[in-house]
Amino acid sequence: MTSSVPTSLRVVEGVAAHEGVDPVELEPPLHEVIDTDALDALFQSTGDSSATIEFTYRGKRVCVDDSGQVQVTEASSNAGGSTVAE
Repeated sequence: MTSSVPTSLRVVEGVAAHEGVDPVELEPPLHEVIDTDALDALFQSTGDSSATIEFTYRGKRVCVDDSGQVQVTEASSNAGGSTVAE
């Protein structure tokens, strides 16, 4: 992963972009839903990570792949629109 932006911040930005709102407007804050320190640590640049995580936040399906790319889709839809944060 080449991004120096923490994964948790990219998740917040991706969900906010998907919803068309300012990231500070998201309630509840991401840290009240998942352990953001653990999320960031999981995707820190180590060169050999093969982790992928998927969770639901604000009714959105958030998937972070082994490259650290964040994809946001509607949780109730398999074919809905998506937002990708890099």
